[in-house]
This record gives sequence, C-alpha cells and structure tokens, in this order.
Amino acid sequence: MNINFYTDSVFMFVCTILVMLMTPALALFYGGMVKRENALNTAMHSYASIGIIAVQWILIGYSLAFGPNYSGFIGSFDWAGLKGVGFTPNEDYSATIPHSLFMMFQMMFAILTPAILSGSIAERMKFGPFLLFILVWTTLVYDPIAHWVWGVGGWLRELGALDFAGGTVIHIASGVSGLVVALVLGKRINHTQTTAYSIKLTLFGAGLLWFGWFGFNVGSALSLNNVAMNAFITTMVATATAALVWMVCDLVLNKKIKSSGNANGIIAGLVAITPACGFVTPIAAILIGAISSIICYFSVTKLKEVLGYDDTLDTFGLHGAGGIWGAIATGLFATVKVNKAGANGLFYGGGFELVIKQLIAVGATALFCVAATFIIIKVINRICPIRVNEKHEEEGLDISLHGEKAYS
Repeated sequence: MNINFYTDSVFMFVCTILVMLMTPALALFYGGMVKRENALNTAMHSYASIGIIAVQWILIGYSLAFGPNYSGFIGSFDWAGLKGVGFTPNEDYSATIPHSLFMMFQMMFAILTPAILSGSIAERMKFGPFLLFILVWTTLVYDPIAHWVWGVGGWLRELGALDFAGGTVIHIASGVSGLVVALVLGKRINHTQTTAYSIKLTLFGAGLLWFGWFGFNVGSALSLNNVAMNAFITTMVATATAALVWMVCDLVLNKKIKSSGNANGIIAGLVAITPACGFVTPIAAILIGAISSIICYFSVTKLKEVLGYDDTLDTFGLHGAGGIWGAIATGLFATVKVNKAGANGLFYGGGFELVIKQLIAVGATALFCVAATFIIIKVINRICPIRVNEKHEEEGLDISLHGEKAYS
C-alpha cells in the first residue's frame, strides 16, 4: 500500500460521510415545504430510504450496479452479499481506495436517489406502498442505469457518454420517475392552496445539501487530485451563480426576492453542475449554473402550471429539468484540459459528437424511467392501493399514517 492509498482512503471516507448527510438534509428541505400536518411523513420518506436501500445495496444492489458485466445493461449477482468486496482495491473502479469503501460511497448515491424522487408524491401516498415502490424501483431502475453509466462494460460508458457525479443516474432518473408516479397518483386535494409550513427548515436543508454536495461531486474523482479540486470549484461557483440568478428572476417577475426561491436556486445549480463538475472550467460552470436557474425557474413556475401536473416539491422541475440541462451542458463545455479521461465538447473543438452521446444518454434514461416506473407503480397499485383516502389526506398523513404530530 503506497501513500496515495492512505490519503485517498481518508479523503473518500470523509466524502462518503458528507454524502450520507445529504439524505437527512433532504428530509429538512422537503419537510419544510409541505403542510404542517405532513412534515413527519415527508421526512420519513428520506429516512426510510436509508434503511431499505442500505440493506438492498449490500444484498444485491451493488452487485447489480457495479458487478462483473455480462450484457452491458446490468451487472450480475457475483458480488451479492458483498462476496469478494473487501479492503483490497478493485482497479476497475479505483486502484487507491478499498473496494469496500467505493461500495459505501456508491451506496449513499443509491440511498439519496429514491429520497429525491419522493418529493413528487408527497402528501398523498400511503407509506407501505411507498416502501415497496422504492425497493422495487431501486432494483429495477436505479441499479441498471448506474451500471449503464458507471459500471465496467455499461453500454453508455462504452458509448462515451459522460456523467461525473450523477446528473443522469440520479437526477434525471429521480425527476422523470417522480413525475410518472405523481401523474399516476393524481393531484392533491386543494393542491393549489397548500403552503409551506417552515421555509426556515427548507433553507437550512438547502444549506446542508450544498455542504454535503461537495462530497457528492468532489468525491466522484475518487482521489484527491486536480480533477477533484476542479469539481470543488465548479460546484461552488455554479451553485452560487444559480442562486443569484433565481433571485434576479424573482425580483423581475414577482417584484420580491423569495427565500424559498433562493433555496430552489441552490438546488438548480447543484443539480446542473453534477454531471459536468469534473469536466468543465469554472467559467463554464458559471454559465451552466445561470442557465440552469432560468430553466428550472420556468419549469417550476410556468411549465407545471401550463401542463397541470402536481409535482408536490418540484422534483421534476429541479432535478429532472436541471439534470437534463446539466447532461447536455457537459456535451457543450467539457474539455480534456480539465480531465484527460473526458472528451472535448462542442465549444472546445469536439464538434457534435459528445453532444449526441449526451442526448442519447438523456433520451435512453428518460424513456426507460417512464416505461419501467409506470409498470412498477401500476403493478403495486393493483396489489395494494397507493393513494390515501380523502379523509386521511385532509387530516394530514402524520396523524393518519404515523400517529404523531411535528408540533403539539
């Protein structure tokens, strides 16, 4: 073991803990935006994801996502129960950290993704069917897509599509799938009249997400090197720019700068820079963050209104739309001057080749998520109805499903 093994292992251990923090942070971010009567239920979506997906990941999830490949579309059961996954590095993924540490880092991504998805269905889905859904969805949707993009032999990885830290795997997948489930569930009762009970909690959650996101993006370099530092810088500047641009949009269109809008701007920037952070320059990151804020702003405030869907906490508007833009932006702004393992995008002499690959990745991910998620949620609904009844929805899910109140 050389010195890089120990330094990179410490670095990745810290990054893994930071990503772990993001799921409780999401519980705060989401929990503050719903009605008071649904705050605990909404937060429990995130904590339930930790429990269920951690066990699933150990038993089969990691092997399906990253295990030895036989098809290009999914891994295998060779590493089920972590057989063969130990302290010795696996050079297919990283030669300078333990294989088991890489597995734990990726576990945090798998946990966070269905927790993000839950924002689309808040305030109206039964808790039991939700638990079953995230287990099946992670196994049949998340794990295969993670293999496509990051697994050795995955077909999108072999194609040359780039996703540094999860814009496609996490944000497009959760945003598109969340919208599908929201459409199947239908709109909440009086959904246009609901108000957030604690924007203060939402702001605190957004700040913690920003903090944890450095582990998310910087850690995806898997080593404390120049690419990691570039990801650190681009994550910071894209997010700051997006937050500022969202405030400008609020000021111009609403004559007031909303604190909830500032929180949304933070998420819009974080999402968009995620696939690109290890491939683009800081100046490009500023453009990516600014454009993401505008796209997500209109997705949240206009697109949802025009199309009439009830995406409770704007999972599609922020993660779906922001993730799609981030993937395309990677095809525009990526440069091998930042990361030799990447490629040159359109604006760096690479022509349309990388843009086309990114569009293929976006389209394939979105189509697969729509089809698979629709089938999964419909089957579960036949087994056990997924929507709470009108009485429970009106009195709030904290009392009706959990027998508790956030505040007495």
